[in-house]
Amino acid sequence: MIDIAFRIIDGIAACFTTNLSWDIVLSIYWFLFFIEFPRYYMLDVIAAIRYGATWRKRKNREAIARRMLYIEKPLITVLAPGKNEGEHIYKLVCSLKEQTYQNFEIIIIDDGSDNCSPQICEDLKQAGFITKFFRMRERCGKAAAANFGVMHAQGKYIVHLDADSSLDRDAIEKILLPFYYDRNIKGVGGCVKVRNADASLCTAMQAQEYLRTIQVGRMVTDMLGIYHIISGAFGAFETETIRQVGGWDIGPGLDGDITQKLRKAGYKVHFAENAICMTNVPETWSALFRQRKRWSKSLVRFRIRKHRDILWSNRNFSFSNMLSNAENIVYDFILNYVWFFYILGLLFGNGDRLPEIILMGWLIRVAFSIVAFIVIQCVSERSREERFLGGYLVLHTFYMGYFLRLTRLVGHTEELFFFSSYKDSWNPKKVSTVARMEGL
Repeated sequence: MIDIAFRIIDGIAACFTTNLSWDIVLSIYWFLFFIEFPRYYMLDVIAAIRYGATWRKRKNREAIARRMLYIEKPLITVLAPGKNEGEHIYKLVCSLKEQTYQNFEIIIIDDGSDNCSPQICEDLKQAGFITKFFRMRERCGKAAAANFGVMHAQGKYIVHLDADSSLDRDAIEKILLPFYYDRNIKGVGGCVKVRNADASLCTAMQAQEYLRTIQVGRMVTDMLGIYHIISGAFGAFETETIRQVGGWDIGPGLDGDITQKLRKAGYKVHFAENAICMTNVPETWSALFRQRKRWSKSLVRFRIRKHRDILWSNRNFSFSNMLSNAENIVYDFILNYVWFFYILGLLFGNGDRLPEIILMGWLIRVAFSIVAFIVIQCVSERSREERFLGGYLVLHTFYMGYFLRLTRLVGHTEELFFFSSYKDSWNPKKVSTVARMEGL
């Protein structure tokens, strides 16, 4: 697949450029070839090859784990905290009734809703769709709501969901299996995909991104032992371990934070690429910008500030934890600033051939994106349904290469110098005030 990419690049270089030799191409696009390509393309191909080569071994391991799961048949707590989510709760509980694994309780925590959500949930509880419903009369934030649910959980494992999630029929079963691969696995992340991919260009680009960065990207980090984020939309945890590490801390980025806390406590985390959760994503560019800027702030707040202790040798140190944190900081933070100055250098240092450089860079990225999409098609369980997203590959460089990078740059800078996550309305003001005082 890599050879295909370079053949495409060689062909388009001959067709569209007249004075860019390979030496010049490598010197101009060094960031793409020597930083992005090994991490985001070559490792994806290696992961796909490994995925195919270990198919029989994985199936045997899953079969053994499934037998162990159904012999024990533990009670599971499905936990869904949220505010003003009443319209989604009914769809969620209906989808849960279709699950292949049925020994679970459902706990819904309303985080100070100001609409009819509490009444909807009360009605669902009376009708037997919900096991327990708790209402927090004053909004305290998603972390507090989730932790309140943990206090009342009876299950051996907790499956944490966003209220607007919907699951494949075997999703709960599959996210539980890794707990039976290794008794030291205490957290498992599910694979989150976009449900409203056809709503707009914005959602289609996110659907393509989720396939690359979650389904394939987290396969890569799991393979390398540096998996560092169990999605808040769909994750599973051993209940006693969650209580032991103190539950979720105040967000944004509480999903990455809880994963880091598990790793620091000496436990393993695992990515279940075949446990599928569908979720809705922002349909407008402005809403997406706000969401991703908030997510970007969490890297500075948690990985650089709160969990910086695992970057050097102390009681929390392990090489894999250090590598997990360092990789995230280097690629998503440090190199993002390097990329910014690299782009400025291209713009102001090549004025005489700038159109040619822009065209060539775009074509190279399209070629690499084709390879990445082939990898996605090889590992996805619904490749036919997702094939239409290949038509958006020509826009991939503008979305992933520019829009998301610049959004992250804004978020990182705001948080680094202005601690702006503590002013974000995503959390109640009083909660953020206490969080900053406590260094959370």
